[in-house]
Amino acid sequence: MDVTEKIKLVTKDPTEEVVTKEELVNLFNTNPHPKHYIGLEISGFLHLGSLILTGFKVNDIIKAGVADWHTYINNKLGGDWGKIQVVSKYYSDAFKMFCPGAEILGGSRLYESKKGYWMDLVKFAKNMSLDRTMRSLTIMGRTAEKEKIDLGQLFYPPMQAVDIHTMDLDIVHAGMDQRKIHMLVREIFPKMKWKVPVAIHHHMLAGLGEPESADSESEFVSSKMSKSKSASGIFVHDSDEEINSKFKKAWCPEAIVERNPVLEIARYIVFHEFSEIIVERPTKFGGSVTYTSYQDLEKDFAQKKLHPSDLKTMIARYVIDIIKPIREKLVLTEDLQEAIKKTN
Repeated sequence: MDVTEKIKLVTKDPTEEVVTKEELVNLFNTNPHPKHYIGLEISGFLHLGSLILTGFKVNDIIKAGVADWHTYINNKLGGDWGKIQVVSKYYSDAFKMFCPGAEILGGSRLYESKKGYWMDLVKFAKNMSLDRTMRSLTIMGRTAEKEKIDLGQLFYPPMQAVDIHTMDLDIVHAGMDQRKIHMLVREIFPKMKWKVPVAIHHHMLAGLGEPESADSESEFVSSKMSKSKSASGIFVHDSDEEINSKFKKAWCPEAIVERNPVLEIARYIVFHEFSEIIVERPTKFGGSVTYTSYQDLEKDFAQKKLHPSDLKTMIARYVIDIIKPIREKLVLTEDLQEAIKKTN
C-alpha cells in the first residue's frame, strides 16, 4: 500500500481531524510501520460509538490499548479494582473480536513494567498549571468545578500524556472530546525534547435524543452517545426489538439535517459497512429506493423526499445486521452485568 492510500484510509470517516496531515505524510514516507495507540476508559456496556465507530477507525490504524488504570483514577466503577478487572476483560475481549489485528495493553501492566514512568509524570506535570489541568478534565466527561474534583482525578490528564511518551508512539488517536490532551502533548513534549506524535481525532457519535445546547467547551460531552443514557444509546447487547424501539423514538425532525442523530448513524456506521442501502416502502409512498452514497440520502431527506419514519426503519434494520453477530459472540456473564449495573 502506498502512502497516498494509507493517508486516505486514516483520514476517511469517522476521522474529523489530523494534526497535522503534513506530519502524517512525512511519517508514512519515513516509517512504514509507525506505532499507534488509543486509550479506552473502562466504564460500562459498549455501544455504537464506544465499540463500533471507534473500532472502525482502530481497524483502519490497527493498534489499540485499554487504560484500566485511568478508569480507577476517574472514579468509574466506583473505584472498585475488582470490578475494573472484570470489565477490563470484557472490553479486551470485545476489541480483540471486533479488531482482530489489535494489541491490547492494560494500563497497570504498562506502569509496572516502566520504572521511569512516575519520574516522567512528575517532570511533565511541572509543565502544567493547575488551571490548564482543570480545563483538561472535560475529557473525563466532567465539568471542571473545583469542589467536585478530588486530587486523584487531577492525575488523569498528565498520566494520559505520559502514556504516549512511555510507549514511544508515532500516532495517537482519540475522539474529538479528548483533543485537549493531544494539544497539551504537542505543546509540552517539544519543551521536554520528547517525540511529538501525530494526533488523529474521530467523530463523536451523537445519542438518539434531541441535541443539548452546549458551549464549545462541552459540545462533545453533552450530546454524545453515552453509557449513562441508555434510552438514547444503541448498545451492542440490545435486542432487535430494543433497537427498533429506540430508533422509533429517536429525535429526527422532517428535513432537519444538522445534528440529526439518525443521519449521523447512517453516515458513520451504516455507510461504513454497506456500499448501498435500500429504503423499503409501498408504491403508494414512492416505492423502494436505493442509495449508494450518504450525500444522496441526506439530500433526499433535506428535500422531504424521504420521511423520518422510513429513514428510522431502514437505519434500524442495517444497525441490527451490524450488531447481531457482535451480540452473539460477546457473552455477558452474570458477574460482568452486576459489575456494570451497580455503577449506574
